[in-house]
Amino acid sequence: MALKPRLILAVAVAALAPTAVAQEIAPAEAGPADPELRRETITVTARRVSEDLQDVPIPVSVLTEDFIAESGAFNVGRLREIVPTLQFYSTNPRNTSINIRGVGAPYGLTNDGLDAGVGMYVDGVFYARPASTTLDFIDVSQIEVLRGPQGTLFGKNTTAGAINITTKKPSSTPETEVELTYGNLGYTQAKGAISGPITDKIAGRISFSGTQRDGTLYNVRDNDYINDLNNLGVRGQLLFNVTDSLEIILAGDHTRQRPNGYALVPVGVAPTLRPANRQYQALADYFGYAPPSFNAFDRLTDADTYHQSNQDIGGISLTANWDIGPGTLTSITAWRLWNWGPSNDRDFLGLPITTVSANPSEQTQWTQELRYAGDLSERLGFVAGAFYFAQEIDSTGNQEQGSAAARWLLNPSSAGWDTPGLLDGYGQRSDIQSKNTSAALFGQLEWRVTDRLRLLPGLRLNYDKKSVDYDAQVYGGLQTTNPALIALQRSVLAPLTYSADADDTNVSGQITAAYKVGPALNLYATYATAFKPVGLNLSGIPNDAAGNPAIELATVKPEDVRHIEVGLKSEPRDGFTANLTAYETEIRDYQVGVVNAQIGVLRGYLANAEKVRVRGVEFDGRAQWADNFVTYAALAWTEGKYVAFPDAPPALEDTGGPQVVDISGTRLPGISEWSGSVGGEYTSGESALLGREGNYFAALDAFFRSDFSSSPTESRYLTVDGYTTLAGRLGFRAANGWDVYLWGRNLLDEDYFELLAAQPGNSGLYVGQPADPRTYGITLRARF
Repeated sequence: MALKPRLILAVAVAALAPTAVAQEIAPAEAGPADPELRRETITVTARRVSEDLQDVPIPVSVLTEDFIAESGAFNVGRLREIVPTLQFYSTNPRNTSINIRGVGAPYGLTNDGLDAGVGMYVDGVFYARPASTTLDFIDVSQIEVLRGPQGTLFGKNTTAGAINITTKKPSSTPETEVELTYGNLGYTQAKGAISGPITDKIAGRISFSGTQRDGTLYNVRDNDYINDLNNLGVRGQLLFNVTDSLEIILAGDHTRQRPNGYALVPVGVAPTLRPANRQYQALADYFGYAPPSFNAFDRLTDADTYHQSNQDIGGISLTANWDIGPGTLTSITAWRLWNWGPSNDRDFLGLPITTVSANPSEQTQWTQELRYAGDLSERLGFVAGAFYFAQEIDSTGNQEQGSAAARWLLNPSSAGWDTPGLLDGYGQRSDIQSKNTSAALFGQLEWRVTDRLRLLPGLRLNYDKKSVDYDAQVYGGLQTTNPALIALQRSVLAPLTYSADADDTNVSGQITAAYKVGPALNLYATYATAFKPVGLNLSGIPNDAAGNPAIELATVKPEDVRHIEVGLKSEPRDGFTANLTAYETEIRDYQVGVVNAQIGVLRGYLANAEKVRVRGVEFDGRAQWADNFVTYAALAWTEGKYVAFPDAPPALEDTGGPQVVDISGTRLPGISEWSGSVGGEYTSGESALLGREGNYFAALDAFFRSDFSSSPTESRYLTVDGYTTLAGRLGFRAANGWDVYLWGRNLLDEDYFELLAAQPGNSGLYVGQPADPRTYGITLRARF
């Protein structure tokens, strides 16, 4: 029986390291004795037309269904280990940052008042909330990761890139797919889909995914594991083949997550410039307290506040594709919701400092995109579109202090700080109402000047309007009329009421020149302008010297982006690719998260850094040595720094000194200077397992990154060391549609951090998020 050999294929990478892609390929027409290796074609739609990946004049990485499944990349967070150009940081679903080439979102606490710099699209629907990236992929057929500004091709403006996810459509023939996985740490995952015709003109598909895993941290206080996984999602689609030229897809999805997480653990203590009696050791000694361990990889916590990260995300969409005239008219109408119900221990210790920290939120969004794409002639292609986005955010918050808060947060030299009950039960409730609307016109031309030269100009006109009503009131604690005691309470949590609105109109665009030197060499160069829309602080703002809200800080200026990129994509011989990219991105009024250095402030706010710059050079290559053996390797150098940021917050070790410092010339957080990957896969000839024909396969992938800053202002204590991880798969692919394989991730069981952060309260304590230990398991997939 003729079998379909498969291989892992590295594709164009434009950021920190290569992308590995699993691609099923048809048997070669040449006979076994033919020494030539056949050239594979991967089709992408990143530019709204179908084209060969090696001909696309933008840096884009593609992951297909099989590789996503076999590599265990069941959400965007796992993609960072496959697509290192994609940085993903998350202390819980809401506090999730997605960056490409180190830019896209502020590093640290998420603020709903900012737009994403990296857009996430599922079947053309824009997902506004970063929390969506923590969802399990459901029935995915392909993922495209695009680098650089994408405002002239996508509905929502994105300055750093886009993640374009395509799910499987309903089929006109019956299909069933099942995938079952079991691993250590109690890991279980089940996925399935069933599809088929309902009538001659209507087909349906329903799919689901469920994932559970035990926690990776042990809470010695509750004798229970936390930071677990508990996800369940479902997606349904109806495909209406109205005519030969018109199809309509109605889709709906809902995902429910109920993890007991996510906690950080103590890592160390930094000496600060505060008086000795206000630093961590003196504070801990006062209470006779010690955490269960300062070795984060003991994975122990004694958190005394319950952790949960409950979220529900879902929506419906109606997509119409109508072939009319010289192109295809696409309409995508969608409504989505996100309900967030958290609980956290914001002091990260078993002391009653902050006993309640919960900021639940309900968010809804409407989007409408109209897009027309096609060819006006043999020489001229086009994409033209209009986009509308409306979002409403209703958030409530509750923070409450405990009996240890006064000594931990107040200056002992302040008269009355030790008044019994001063902060015990003292809290703040907030009510935040926000609206965000955006409208845009966008388009791009492709002028095929000659058979070799193409020019691709694009333009975008965007309008954004945002408003916020913020009301926070205090309660509890010692009831007193003493002005000095009230002032101490309000140095920790204070009433705060303000309203703000902002609107902005921006014009941006790009020009790309692509030149085909020969059949195996393509060159391209791009100059682009872009912007991230105006922002609003939705998590509170500091008071001015008079004690009034500093209303000027409620608005955050839009980012102004200038981007230059040059690259080549080459195939020096059949089965080999070598791609090189160099770029520089300069951003004025870069939107960052900062922390007010005044005593006791527990949350940060948004501000603008005057200017930042990110630049890099990236190489990736792939070598198909035979039809059944392929290797890939990639290396990237990336430099990101604040060109000018004269009014930044101090580093952790400088707490207690000047509240504003100049950090111009220092590196941006979250960016590793060096990153890369190497790997490959070997597939056997025709073999058999339990009497079934098929192929054995073995694959090994390594990823590395150098150290990176884990704080908006670089600190020698908040630098995450570089690390290397190893993943592998060993299994059998049967010819009749089922696979079984063993897999492992972090095979060397390396101890490394996802991120480090300072404990609120400026004690000098810093905490970390240990990465997952070694995991392994077995997966069975079947398609029939």
